[in-house]
Amino acid sequence: MATYLAFLRAINLGAKRVFPKDDIRRVVESVGFEEVVTHINTGNVRFESRMRSRERIERTLETAFAADRGFEVPTIVYGAKEFAALAAETRQLDEENPGLARHYVYLLKDELTTSQVADVEARASDKGRMVVRGRAAHALLEPGYQDGTVDPLGAASRLGAATNRNASVVLALAEKWCSAWMR
Repeated sequence: MATYLAFLRAINLGAKRVFPKDDIRRVVESVGFEEVVTHINTGNVRFESRMRSRERIERTLETAFAADRGFEVPTIVYGAKEFAALAAETRQLDEENPGLARHYVYLLKDELTTSQVADVEARASDKGRMVVRGRAAHALLEPGYQDGTVDPLGAASRLGAATNRNASVVLALAEKWCSAWMR
């Protein structure tokens, strides 16, 4: 059995897209995944599966979530080892960039093309910059970045299917769920 982490996008954002963590756990178990646990109520779930195809796992979960909720729930899945590596990169970027106001990690369903990476990373300004590594895009935001917009660098729309978590959540989940793969 392999360990996976799934990140659900656009849930619990209002009265119509409610998906409590106990229901998430129930649905993930209903499709045959085991050792299912969730972290807070923001769509973070860890489970074990015999399936080896990330894309198949994502489709299985998205189909089950839509059937249960009545709305689409885009889902981004990482293997535990892959997520541990992402967390190590997140920690390294934090260490290399002291004084950041915020560090958000966009978890991507698919890797970006070379030209997409160049476009996203070109969004740098005095508000911060984007760094793309594999299936993650890091928004490194400088003090004073707040201008009332959700996406101050204008990069989120260029990432394809993605969801974000702040760096502290990424590090906490890796420590909690991927400790066997952490350095």
